[in-house]
Amino acid sequence: MALWRAYQRALAAHPWKVQVLTAGSLMGLGDIISQQLVERRGLQEHQRGRTLTMMSLGCGFVGPVVGGWYKVLDRFIPGTTKVDALKKMMLDQGGFAPCFLGCFLPLVGALNGLSAKDNWAKLQQDYPDALITNYYVGRCPMCCCYLELLPVLEGTSALSRPHFIVSTLQ
Repeated sequence: MALWRAYQRALAAHPWKVQVLTAGSLMGLGDIISQQLVERRGLQEHQRGRTLTMMSLGCGFVGPVVGGWYKVLDRFIPGTTKVDALKKMMLDQGGFAPCFLGCFLPLVGALNGLSAKDNWAKLQQDYPDALITNYYVGRCPMCCCYLELLPVLEGTSALSRPHFIVSTLQ
């Protein structure tokens, strides 16, 4: 708990720096987990350059872009209620995520040395799956929000009638 409190204090004192470093650290850690637990490379075959690339992407692109987006989102939709959170999530997933992935995937391709032609082909191949996967991952918070709204809906199935929820948020 002391480590968490120290992190919260640092975040309050230096939000931008901490967000950028957190994004870089998490992306580096994610790559280490991928190489060691998923790909089972072992320490001898670990691609340190790949991990450093992912950390650099986190610090130089993901952290600043996502941090900036959340600042814009908080100004655009002020408030902290569950309805506000659902609105923010829907705008994030519907508007920001497609654009972000459209920038992130080619950036990774360029850093991996792909030519413009190969990068475009890889984007066309990977983008739909990446976006769909993002929606599966982003859907968990939405399901939690649905569960919170179920008593309000009084018998209307939120999962079968999402347009009803959207109309209630307007």
